[in-house]
Amino acid sequence: MPADTATLEKAKSGRREAVRAFKRDAILQAARKIFARDGLDGATLRAIAAEAGIAVGTVYLHYPAKESLYADLLAGSLADLLKHLRAAVTKADAQAQLLAGALAFYDFYRQRPDDLYLGLYLGQGFRPTGLTPELDRLLNGRLIQCYTVLSDAMRRIAPLEAEMLRAETVSLAAAMGGALMLETTGRLKVLGDTGEAVVRRHVEALMGRLRGRG
Repeated sequence: MPADTATLEKAKSGRREAVRAFKRDAILQAARKIFARDGLDGATLRAIAAEAGIAVGTVYLHYPAKESLYADLLAGSLADLLKHLRAAVTKADAQAQLLAGALAFYDFYRQRPDDLYLGLYLGQGFRPTGLTPELDRLLNGRLIQCYTVLSDAMRRIAPLEAEMLRAETVSLAAAMGGALMLETTGRLKVLGDTGEAVVRRHVEALMGRLRGRG
C-alpha cells in the first residue's frame, strides 16, 4: 500500500474511532439520566437513545442490552471512587489514612448523588434486579476493591485477624452508606446532624478500638 494511501486510511480510521467514542459518551451520559429517573427496571434502550438524540440501533451497536450499559456506567463510577480513595489515603500519614479514606468515600457520593443511586439500585428498591450473576460479581468485585483501601488503612493502625477486619470493614461501610442515605433524604437535617459528622464519629471510635489493640 502506497504511503499516501496508508496515511489516508489511518486518518479515516482515527476519525471513525473518534465518532464512535463521541457516540458512546453521549449514550453513557443519556443513560445516566434515564437510570437515575427510571431505575434499571424502568429504563429502556429506546428511551436512552431518545435522550442521546441518536437512533436506537446505534445504541445496540455499542451495548446489546441495558444491563451491560448499566454495568459499564457503574464500573466507571467505582473506578473513579477507587482513584479518589487512593488519592486521599496517599496524602495522609499512616494514622490519619483511615479517616481520610472514609471521609473521601462519603464526599465522593455526597458530591455525586446519581452515582449513589446507581450503586444502590434505588430504582428497584435496593434490589439488583436485571443484572446477570456475572455482571453482579464483577461490580461487587470493584466495590470490594474500594473497601479494601479502607481495610488496609485499618491494618496500618493495628494488626487485626481476618474476621475482625471483615467485621469492622462491614460496619464502616454500613455507617457510611447509612449516613449518605439519611442525609440525602433530609433525615439527618431534621435530627440536627450531618453525614460527615456521623462518619467522623464512627471512624474516630473505630480508631480508638484499633489503637487499643495495637
